[in-house]
Amino acid sequence: MAVLKISIIALTVSMLGWFAESSSDTNGVYSPCSDAKIQRSDGFSFGIAFAARTAFFYNNSAQLSPCDRRLSLSSNSQLALFRPKVDEISLLTINTTSFFPDSYGGYMVAFAGRKYAARSPPAFVANSTYTVTSFTLVLEFKKGRLQNLYWKRDGCASCSGGSSFVCLNNQDCAIRTSSCKNRGGSVDCSLGIQLAFSGTDKHDSVFNSWYEVKSLRQYSLYGLYSNLRDSLTSQYSKFF
Repeated sequence: MAVLKISIIALTVSMLGWFAESSSDTNGVYSPCSDAKIQRSDGFSFGIAFAARTAFFYNNSAQLSPCDRRLSLSSNSQLALFRPKVDEISLLTINTTSFFPDSYGGYMVAFAGRKYAARSPPAFVANSTYTVTSFTLVLEFKKGRLQNLYWKRDGCASCSGGSSFVCLNNQDCAIRTSSCKNRGGSVDCSLGIQLAFSGTDKHDSVFNSWYEVKSLRQYSLYGLYSNLRDSLTSQYSKFF
């Protein structure tokens, strides 16, 4: 699998660099295909694989983690790697200027670990007709071990106005792919994944970020990020 260039923004007092070292990070496991036991403020590595939905299933039956050697993802797949700070609300972004999710099967699976092999259900991202750009991903832990990754749907609450937006299956707000900049349109279809943690760390401390996300308007981080980016772009354009 090819590896995508990605960016991660943590909306905290300070911005954290991707894979940046921190004195509070006690987790020395950086591979998304290795098992880790974490505590608050650690970094945690996981991956998101893009491929056709059927590519994530072994013998068309059992869904396996992309880390499982029995699952041979073809060259027609892509991989994004992230290392967010544990129990902080983060916004993960994937620039689609030169990346076309529909060209790689149109689905994504979040995953981490080998023995525990946690993976999310495949989530629809794009096809030639529609593209979903906003997601919420929850990482669920028990005593510091990742147990599950799952996507939270908002029932199209984020769809608002404009002929480019469509509600798919009463759960995803999508944009018409033809409206995306990478397809000749005017809409930025970069992917935004709002990330939160639930459960407990290895010291049995309870994670709070998922409860904080639930109190926010769905996808508000992506909206804030987009506004900030547009503001900065506008300011810098005055100098060039």
